[in-house]
Amino acid sequence: MEQPVTLQSTVRCPECGTETEETMPTNACQVFYECTGCHVTLTPKAGDCCVFCSYGTVICPPKQKGDGCGT
Repeated sequence: MEQPVTLQSTVRCPECGTETEETMPTNACQVFYECTGCHVTLTPKAGDCCVFCSYGTVICPPKQKGDGCGT
């Protein structure tokens, strides 16, 4: 039986520390995210497919399913 996918993730900005709860897309990896606090644009860290895998409290839906992530 397949585990349910969590769509909510809290993104923490490494520049200013602002934390914002976001709903992750289920059909693509999000590679850009603008911080709601300092407005810096976040991009994935080396080796990560999206900003949720790099800065979120929950990894992206494709990785949760074990599919890997394709943009």
